[in-house]
Amino acid sequence: MTKNILDSNNLNLEDKAEDDLGQFLGGAVSLQLISAQNADPGNGLGKLGEAASLEEFVTTLPTLLEGQDAFSVQFDYTHDFGVPGAFVIRNNLPDEFYLVSLTLDDIPNHGSVHYVCNSWIYPANRYSSDRIFFANKAYVPSKTPPALVKYREQELITLRGDGFSELVEHDRVYDYATYNDLGWPDFGESLARPTLGGSSEYPYPRRGRTSRPPSESDPNTESKLHPGVEHLDIYVPRDERFGHPNCSDFLAYFLKLISEDLKPLLEETFNFTSDDFDSFDEVDQLYEGFELPPDVLQNIQKKIPTPMLAELFQTNDELDLIYPLSYPTPKVIIENKSGWMTDEEFAREMLAGVNPGVIRALQELPLNSKLDIRAYGDQTSKITKEQLEQNMGGVTVDEALQHTRLFILDYHDAFMPYLRKINETLKKGYATRTILFLKEDGTLKPLAIELSLPHPDGDECGFISRVVLPADQGVEGTIWLLAKAYVTVNDSGYHQLVSHWLQTHAVIEPFIIAANRQLSVLHPIHKLLYPHFRDTMNINAIARQALLDANGIIEWSFLHGQYWIEMSSKVYKNWVFPDQALPKDLIKRGMAVEDPECPYGLRLVIEDYPFAVDGLEIWAAINTWVYDYVHCYYDSNEDVQQDSELQAWWKEIVEVGHGDLKDQPWWFKMQTRAELVEACTVIIWTSSALHAAVNFGQYPYGGYILNRPTVSRRLLPEDGTPEYEVLKENPEKAFLNTVTPKLMILLHLSVIEILSRHASDEVYLGTRDNPNWTCDVKPLEAFKKFGKRLEEIEKTVIERNNTETLRNRIGPVKMHYTLLYPTSGEGLTCRGIPNSISI
Repeated sequence: MTKNILDSNNLNLEDKAEDDLGQFLGGAVSLQLISAQNADPGNGLGKLGEAASLEEFVTTLPTLLEGQDAFSVQFDYTHDFGVPGAFVIRNNLPDEFYLVSLTLDDIPNHGSVHYVCNSWIYPANRYSSDRIFFANKAYVPSKTPPALVKYREQELITLRGDGFSELVEHDRVYDYATYNDLGWPDFGESLARPTLGGSSEYPYPRRGRTSRPPSESDPNTESKLHPGVEHLDIYVPRDERFGHPNCSDFLAYFLKLISEDLKPLLEETFNFTSDDFDSFDEVDQLYEGFELPPDVLQNIQKKIPTPMLAELFQTNDELDLIYPLSYPTPKVIIENKSGWMTDEEFAREMLAGVNPGVIRALQELPLNSKLDIRAYGDQTSKITKEQLEQNMGGVTVDEALQHTRLFILDYHDAFMPYLRKINETLKKGYATRTILFLKEDGTLKPLAIELSLPHPDGDECGFISRVVLPADQGVEGTIWLLAKAYVTVNDSGYHQLVSHWLQTHAVIEPFIIAANRQLSVLHPIHKLLYPHFRDTMNINAIARQALLDANGIIEWSFLHGQYWIEMSSKVYKNWVFPDQALPKDLIKRGMAVEDPECPYGLRLVIEDYPFAVDGLEIWAAINTWVYDYVHCYYDSNEDVQQDSELQAWWKEIVEVGHGDLKDQPWWFKMQTRAELVEACTVIIWTSSALHAAVNFGQYPYGGYILNRPTVSRRLLPEDGTPEYEVLKENPEKAFLNTVTPKLMILLHLSVIEILSRHASDEVYLGTRDNPNWTCDVKPLEAFKKFGKRLEEIEKTVIERNNTETLRNRIGPVKMHYTLLYPTSGEGLTCRGIPNSISI
């Protein structure tokens, strides 16, 4: 007997009563077992058993989830058939369905065999092909049972495709393309964008091929789904879209409504430069209910479906009522509404905020630039030792450098090349450098902010700058608050497009594509990494269409605008895969030094660095789990070298998926177990904990736009101007006139709230969506140990957060650092590490 679990929500069976559904399916879905031990001498393929059909419902399974159904199947089985290593399924229904798993019970002398499927089964009469699924046992290629070898090879051939055919919804083909789909050249030259990837000018990771035709006006740009299409049905391999409503499906619809419906309506109502909040108290009303003009609400109500309207406006869903716009109160102001304004909180969020991986130790003064001096002149910082020492309590700069007590958040080189063009638009900003001092209590104190602009006589003449020093009263206090806002505007943009998008979403996609093309589902490394790839290609495809595209929400609502493409490409040019390991990253930024006497062999130069402290424990747990797992299947380095699928996977990652960097000497040669362990640890860390750290705090920290503005629209006013008078007489109004305008705030908060939410079906680090993911005993034991270790880490982190002397863990806003708690519930929790980049 077998139990066959499928998601019946995806079948078009509304007219079928439950008592005859089993009969209906039974006549249309057939299965055949494939022997792992006995092959047909004619073709070498595993022997096929007799076809069997689905039968009656099984209603007692404790593993059934909502929307799933289970059916029994009776197979004829004889001893000479051997252990079933695979099965083939044929769907003669008119509709697809999603097959979750299959369990064979009562196999003589063997017990049960489990098949984890998680795959769409398409109608055979429309699309071909029977589907083959393998049992949950892992084999390196050389140890594959002979009867399964050809099935294994054939499945990989199917997944690779032919590289040129048109890809349609039911295909499961994984292939590569450059990012040539970000522009909309058919709508005007201003919406054309350069291709990322495939050139030395714009190197970038590869993304999944969709096979859409070129745009009409530019043969080098892939056409896009035009505004107004009903769904964002961008091709991704079919099994990358799971058989249940998930967060990315909701996000796709939500982003489409924002970009195509809500954004134009609000643009008609609010002016970019003149419609602002008048006070901080008025901003606070966003979280109590913000009244939009009635005509805007009426238009929104006409265009946006009722369930989405209810979600967007946080209301019930009665159509005949118009509600004020309302957002959840961001965590950063729940306990202390004004804590964000303090210097301590400004600095603390560099260590325990949503972008904690950029700050680095200062090595020397003056600060140098890496920009080409021939193009940009001398870009050496104008911050002096004398300016810094004014607020160092008697410590000299030389002493502080010697004892690693000076740190920098440096966005000068990242923004300077684009500022001249940015400042010709309605956006106005600076390239910023921020220097901070480590106090005796373990907190950081900002000492100076340098606000730099391109030289008015030309880029080659260098730059002009203003160094702003801390102040808390009068006009100088307002200027200091604005200087911190300019820094945060830079940080917000860099976070979204580099720390978040590039360094998690984009860099992981080539590993996913290569794994599906070169690693069989029978391969142990495929089984290890599979949960960490869940839904990532789907969410990335949605982002390309509705977030990252020309004049999309990201370009529109961050300072860098269209220049994010060039900026992130330049960062990728210096990306180093081995340095994505957290310990190496900390050492590279000068935030840690090697010390065998310390935990994990590292000594943090800031002991109370929450992201690093919690992150190192998570990193070490992942590393131990991967080490244990790899050593279950590879007895020696020679085993790694002789694994044909593994070597093909790594070769394709280096030469194709990250092909623009293929000649870099730092790539692992994949000749040892140690290299394999390190590579897999980096992939899992990036897909799980690193992404969680930079994603799920977006709304808790940035939902209060004054704390993390995304745009600046005015430069610091000169004494004697009307703007300077406003600065003196109404500091709040001057601040609000400078940062993100009302129109952008409303849309930006809507987006980051969704991005910061956990789905109800989230699968967290240390857990799997199916307990039968493998039948191999040692990996199961190692995985159980991994889960227990994560439970211990969460308890330890909670204890740290309750330690009052660790001030960076809570700060003036009284907001604990919880982003690296492994577990979470559904919703906006500011905690939890999902297995994968699924939002």
